[in-house]
Parts: sequence; structure tokens; C-alpha cells
Amino acid sequence: MKITFCGAAKKVTGSCYFIETSTINVVVDCGMHQGGKIGEEENFEPFPFDPTSVAALFITHAHLDHTGRIPKLVKDGFRGRIIATPPTVELAKLILEDSTRVLGHEALQHEHDPIYTEDDLKLTLPLFEEVDYHEKIQIDDNVTVEFFDAGHILGSACVRVTADGKSVVFSGDLGNPPVPLLKPTEIIKEADYVVMESTYGGRIHEDRENRRLLLRSAIYESVTMKGVLMIPAFAMERTQEILYELNDMVNNKDIPPVKIYLDSPLAIKATRVFQKFENYFNKATLHEIKSGDDVFNFPGLVMTESVDESKSINKAPNPKVIIAGSGMAQGGRILHHIERYITDRNSQYLIVGYQVNGSLGRKILDGDKVVKVKGNDLEVKAKVRAIGGYSAHADQPKLTTWISGFDKKQLKRVFITHGEEDQASALARHFNQSFEFDTIIPEFGETVDLD
Repeated sequence: MKITFCGAAKKVTGSCYFIETSTINVVVDCGMHQGGKIGEEENFEPFPFDPTSVAALFITHAHLDHTGRIPKLVKDGFRGRIIATPPTVELAKLILEDSTRVLGHEALQHEHDPIYTEDDLKLTLPLFEEVDYHEKIQIDDNVTVEFFDAGHILGSACVRVTADGKSVVFSGDLGNPPVPLLKPTEIIKEADYVVMESTYGGRIHEDRENRRLLLRSAIYESVTMKGVLMIPAFAMERTQEILYELNDMVNNKDIPPVKIYLDSPLAIKATRVFQKFENYFNKATLHEIKSGDDVFNFPGLVMTESVDESKSINKAPNPKVIIAGSGMAQGGRILHHIERYITDRNSQYLIVGYQVNGSLGRKILDGDKVVKVKGNDLEVKAKVRAIGGYSAHADQPKLTTWISGFDKKQLKRVFITHGEEDQASALARHFNQSFEFDTIIPEFGETVDLD
């Protein structure tokens, strides 16, 4: 068995792993490369393998950096099976429909062909198949696959591929338990090799109670200053977690009355998917729901799905809280709110998720005094805050706990991916000091023979 690292090597985005076995070829994830905009030039490049040779594609979860190039794979000839958990299938379809629209808009704006089109998406969607956790799938006589709960977003999975007498686990993105809504990341014991993420490989998050206090503080301060609290949030998981927290705060009168706008059509649609798959929630959340609490709805929440509803937010008096996509401010409605409020000293910009290098969100996080939004230079006067504890990614201690669950006598090698160089290197150093297995940070395009 061989693995070629076709993305997320010494970077966070573009996850894609090509696996050659003695009988068939398969792929794990097929993500978008992200930076300044969704349509990065790297996404137009041919795949470093023949898409027509791939029998099956396994998706760890629905985020764009793991699914965003699937229609391009189909455009380039792939006609195999696309296998994922039921929530991932539904969420991936939503995010691919959204990305197709955004890519089309960017293509018109920059006068080039899109990476893929509606026609490519129409060919893609029927290829999806649903699989439950722990349901072993026989791809052929030689290759079996099993999914485990990664605890990252709804339906997220670690994927174990067994072929040629060897097994390799692909972590996907690992969760940051304990969190609202989801069950904790599942510990897996058996694997010869592991390919694992390192988004926060050198960091330690705030604990859950501290992150709640930071969110509460930001809301109180915005209300006191009669300003606007902007929260750029990923449509899937981060938004629903924050809604859950806000619902609890409102119910317990932990925050003053304030209008909270969910200004993201994709997040609103994704929230409906969450409501459909309650059986994936943890016991505490299920208990709340059964007791009659709608954890995604509360007094003061306004969902603005249409353009006209979104525009009406501008007329609403301050103070107010606006949750809008995209989470890294690469596009979406958050740009309109940044344009309007980032120059206001009484307002705040609260970052609750990872910001990739090159994104507008990263520039704001890094303290740039002036940022360019829709061609205009804007002075950043709003207070910028960041809460790492709301990250859906495991930090170094949780990554260590997860890798510690594997049988040390069986595990031969760990490949560190899905992290910027400093984070991947920090995790590799930590593992090398703590464990006896080999730890490698692969290069983009590198092929490794699993001996």
C-alpha cells in the first residue's frame, strides 16, 4: 500500500490522500485549498493521480477544505463511490451547492472559467452513499473501510483503511471535547499507520468555562458601548455551538437582552440538518431537547435568510450581535458587516475559529491596522478578540490523548499533516519526545510506501 499526500502537507487546507493498493485505488478527502479567496489558483491544478483510476472516495467531514474539490474530481473523470456518514452527506451537499455558486460568481468577477460548474455538481451528487459509524465496508476482496466518530462536527469521522495486510487511520479533523452538542472523539486502538491533523499541534485552548466567560464578556461590553459584536462563524458546527451557548445564557439571564442576528443562509440550512440528526448529539444535549428546550432558538434570535432580511440588520439600532459567514472572512455576508462596523471604536470583532494564512480574518487577527474589503482600505478601529476554546479542533494535549489510545506495539509510524509548519513541527517534536513510533511531516506530493 502506498499513500501520496496531495494536500494539507505543511498547510491546513486542501486535504486529499491518494491510496494505492495491490487491487484498487481509493482517496480520502478531496478538499479546497483556501487562502485569500475560495478560488485559489492551486485548485485549478490537475490532481497528481488519475481520477478515472479511483474506485472510491471517503469523506471525513463536510468542511470545504475536505470536500470542496469533489466536483472537480468528477469533472476530471471520477465516477466511483463517495462514502460518508449520513450527516456528512447532507451537509456536504449544502456546502458544495454554496461553493458552486460562489465559484461561479468569482469566475465572472475575475473573467475566467470556474473550477467546476452546476453541471459537474449534478454529476457528483448521485455518487454519494451513506455509512454509519462502525459499519465495515468491503470495497473489494482486499480493501475494507470503517468510520469512527471524530467529534469535530456533526457526522465527522476518522477513517480506517485496511488493505494488503496493513491498516492506516486518517484522523480527519479531531474534535475539542467536551463541547456542546457532540459526543467526544472516539479512541481507536488498532492501526499500523496514522495520518493525523495538527491544526493546533503546539497550542493549548482555554477551557470550556473560560471560553463561555469570554463570550459573555464580549456581549456585555458591546451592549454597554452600544456597539456591534461581529462574530464570523463557520456555518457548520461553530454556529450551532454558539447558538447553543447563547440559548443557555438567555435562558439563565446571563446576558442582557440584545438582538442576535444569524445572517447566513448556509448556517440556517445547516442548523436544520442538525435538528434532523439529534441522535448524533451527546446525552446532555438530548436531555435538554427532550425536556422541551429548542437549543437552537431563543428570545432575541433573528434568522435573516433572504437578502432583504439581511439588509434590514443595518437599520436595526445598536447594540446588536451579528453571526455571519464566512468564518475566515473570505466571502459571505460578514464582509458587509466588516465594511460597515470595523471602523467603529465601539464595536468588536470576535474570532471563534481557525484563520488560515492569507485570509482577511487572519489579517485582522494578526493586528493589521488597515484591511482591504471589497477594494476599499478600512482602518481597523473595532476591538478584536479571539476565543481559541471555541475551536472545533483538538489542541496538543487532546491530540496526544487520541494518539495514546493506539496499541504502541502495532503502531509503526505517524504522519503529521493539516497544520502550518510551526504547529506540525511542534506536534512532531512532542511525539518524538513522548513515544517510540516514527513521526514524519510529509511534503506535498510525496509518496510513501507502507512497508
